[in-house]
Amino acid sequence: MSVDGLRRAVRESVSGLPREFWWLWTSTLVNRLGAFVATFMALYLTLDRGYSASYAGLVAALHGLGGVISSLGAGVMTDRLGRRPTLLVAQTATALSVALLGFMRDPVAIAAVAFLVGMASNASRPAVQAMMADIVRPEDRIRAFSLNYWAINLGFAVSSAGAGFIAEYSYLAGFLIEAGMTLVCAVLVFVKLPESRPEGKDSPGGSGESGSVSLLTVLRDGRYMGVVGLSFLIALVFQQGYLGLPVAMGEAGFTPADFGMAIAVNGVLIVVLQLPVTRFIEHRDPGRLLVISSLLAGYGFGLTAFAGSVGVFALTVCVWTLAEIVNAPTQTGLVVRLSPVHGRGRYQGMYTMSWAVASLVAPLMSGFVIDHWGAAWLWGMCAVVGTVAGLGYGLLMRRLPEEGLPEEKLPEERLPREAKEAVVVEKAAEAGAS
Repeated sequence: MSVDGLRRAVRESVSGLPREFWWLWTSTLVNRLGAFVATFMALYLTLDRGYSASYAGLVAALHGLGGVISSLGAGVMTDRLGRRPTLLVAQTATALSVALLGFMRDPVAIAAVAFLVGMASNASRPAVQAMMADIVRPEDRIRAFSLNYWAINLGFAVSSAGAGFIAEYSYLAGFLIEAGMTLVCAVLVFVKLPESRPEGKDSPGGSGESGSVSLLTVLRDGRYMGVVGLSFLIALVFQQGYLGLPVAMGEAGFTPADFGMAIAVNGVLIVVLQLPVTRFIEHRDPGRLLVISSLLAGYGFGLTAFAGSVGVFALTVCVWTLAEIVNAPTQTGLVVRLSPVHGRGRYQGMYTMSWAVASLVAPLMSGFVIDHWGAAWLWGMCAVVGTVAGLGYGLLMRRLPEEGLPEEKLPEERLPREAKEAVVVEKAAEAGAS
């Protein structure tokens, strides 16, 4: 591709998105650049504090449990209090709890604060996704979610490399740097992002439909809960890249450096391919994309059973990373498509919870299967789960309505000028008739 062609591709990938989206994107990038706890918690507890691997696993589980609990609560807050207040509370609480964790020495205190960190850090996700859906046009959402996912992975790749050097100097410095970066995100939200929640019964003075949307409403939405269940299955598969893969490679005689070389392919490919692949899939059938990505994920991990060298392991990582690149923005777009405007927070909270629960179940599943039957069985199960998810998406998407929300379901301030004028005329006609 020529330089002019590359510039044109980049311009097409980023053009047409509102300014508020880019401030939200910047907040995401800054937050991920400061990530430290999630990356080095196990090493911090075992090497620096001298605790056992079992205790480190317990702390990780409590961190994940906090995320499970906060997902639904944050979803309700996002609808009732608004996106902006929820983000401010979540990011401020994350900064304070991360800083506090760095000073904890008692094992019970460490576990308790890690639980709080998990709650606070996960609470911002429903608000971010709901705000993004509010401010971005339906036809641009896949591209917007893809750009946000790209920022997450770019920030994580940079922070992982930098955190290694910081950890050699001081783990406490890593905790304080993450706290400071998270506070920067909170300031960006406060200064640059207006509230985007559509007016409804949950908003002051509103009279919309949100009062009819509760967590029970989400649970009764069978089609949406089907998506939540399928996302849980896919999350179980993707988690094995960071749980089952290092254990399996270690048992096969490979070193941590070998695993690092293989898994690094994941981050590199996402940073390099996320934007061009998104341009390719943006206007294609989401049902077909979800089926293909599920099969690629399942069989990408399934092929790991036949890997015998670092190069072959890296090739299998390439396969399931491509699945991740396609699946992440497409699935997030589907979640928004099935969420009512005035219940986006609750719906996003339920979706976030599916990944949080998977982060709890996946370590138990991989450890049990590898210990009792061997790694080959784990990779075979991944292939089966990916196939089941692909079939599930195929059946689910056959029953979906036409893509995109009708304009009358969008917040009036997000409508095109012609549509706004039509709404005004319609309201005037209704007033005259009454």
